[in-house]
Amino acid sequence: MLSVRQEPWESTDGVRLRAAQRTELDARYGSDDHEPGSPPTAESVTVFLIARDGTGTAVGCGGLRLLGPDSAEIKRMYVIPSARGTGVATTILRALEHAARDAGVRTLLLETGTAQPEAIRFYEREGYHRIDNFGPYRGEALSVCYARQLP
Repeated sequence: MLSVRQEPWESTDGVRLRAAQRTELDARYGSDDHEPGSPPTAESVTVFLIARDGTGTAVGCGGLRLLGPDSAEIKRMYVIPSARGTGVATTILRALEHAARDAGVRTLLLETGTAQPEAIRFYEREGYHRIDNFGPYRGEALSVCYARQLP
């Protein structure tokens, strides 16, 4: 049974999951300089969710950074490799969308990268559409941006 709950950004499992994501992305991009803009922080991420499996093990995470009164950016979506393909990412994404709607957000934005074809396929399958790169991602060759209007 999978559970998804809000947890502190600096929780032990949150720090561990984000470090694992960073290590994977550094390897995919061949450097540690692959994220334009300011990195998300405990102050800028208003909602941070952690997914746990039936044993309580943290298997994924994701957060929301508010951009304006009715828009937010999905940040730090990550699922551990052994839990991929099991519905964890979809469950986290739906929980983030629910939290965004509760906060009055109408538009969700996100950035992923050219070396993350699985993420690109996932977001497109889940109803996100490709948009011109926004904000700090404008002009970034490695960035691929998406948006979704929330019902």
